[in-house]
Amino acid sequence: MTHPLRGRFTWYELMTTDPNAAQAFYPPVIGWSTQAYPMPDMPYTMWMRGQTSIGGLMYLPEDARKMGAPPHWMAYVGTDDIAATATAAANLGAKTFVPPTGISGVGTFAVMSDPQGAVFALLRPISPSQTPDAPPAIGDFSWHELATTDYKAAFAFYKALFGWEETGQHDMGPLGIYFMFGRGGRAIGAMFKKPAERPAPPHWLFYARVADARKAAAAVKAHGGQVLNGPMEVPGGDWIAQCADPQGAMFALHQKGE
Repeated sequence: MTHPLRGRFTWYELMTTDPNAAQAFYPPVIGWSTQAYPMPDMPYTMWMRGQTSIGGLMYLPEDARKMGAPPHWMAYVGTDDIAATATAAANLGAKTFVPPTGISGVGTFAVMSDPQGAVFALLRPISPSQTPDAPPAIGDFSWHELATTDYKAAFAFYKALFGWEETGQHDMGPLGIYFMFGRGGRAIGAMFKKPAERPAPPHWLFYARVADARKAAAAVKAHGGQVLNGPMEVPGGDWIAQCADPQGAMFALHQKGE
């Protein structure tokens, strides 16, 4: 099984205008709990799947808000050498928003956008997990989807940076090719050409695994969020729904088929 840090999605962070509201919204939808984490200069809360921390929650930074960034989820991808990876990304056409920066007790991170404009982050934890990759459990993020202007160029960028591999393609007809990628032989996400009528810039969308996508979608609506697409069955028998939380951050639900 694959377990090197390079190319592994390691952390998922929600930056929002109302952390208290987010803490009330996500647990009944996905089943997480929360736990405060002491950060030196800002309030920070961790998303917990049982005893395992899978991500965090913080205020949307003021400088990001001034640049027009809405509430959003961002994923961190692991690397053993963050300075070299950030330099390689820049040489491949990426833009740097936050250069490699250390956080006491956590590690080093950087925030960048790929050549098409989708934002992602790098992370070199102080104590990287050596646990082999395993299929995502309920409450984990189980799928990573990139809507972009050029999925072939985007995949070439991420392959060079993280060693991701092609795991398959699905022809969606008029919507084009759904290009799946993974690591260690296991698919972990997909890329596709963003429809022209979709006004958002290139972006990542992260799918949280739930036991029942229809029940979770109903909980989204009951707690003030929006279900934008679905729930619907997709090829292979899984169920998905694409949603927005009450502050507008996009996320998705994923139920594995029987």
